[in-house]
Amino acid sequence: MMEKFVYYNELYLIYKDLLSVKNQEIFDLYYGENMTMQEIADLKNISKSRVGIIIKNTTKLLDKFESCLLIHEHNKMLNDALSLDKITDVKRIIEKVIK
Repeated sequence: MMEKFVYYNELYLIYKDLLSVKNQEIFDLYYGENMTMQEIADLKNISKSRVGIIIKNTTKLLDKFESCLLIHEHNKMLNDALSLDKITDVKRIIEKVIK
């Protein structure tokens, strides 16, 4: 569960400007501020189920953006390359990223 939380926070930081303001606000409150759906519903004066739908739709959008653009995956590969000692291994990873 924690890995999912971290993963979506990372995707959000990369792709948040592609989301609507409403999706950004709700997602940030849930994932960034760690508020419950009920707390967000009360704050935004909407139903708890609407909050859940917005969060679910936003995570689907983030997944879609990543599946098309692969920015998160490429960043991870490049960061992993930084820990390698052999230049040939680093080159191999860089080649994967740019293809």
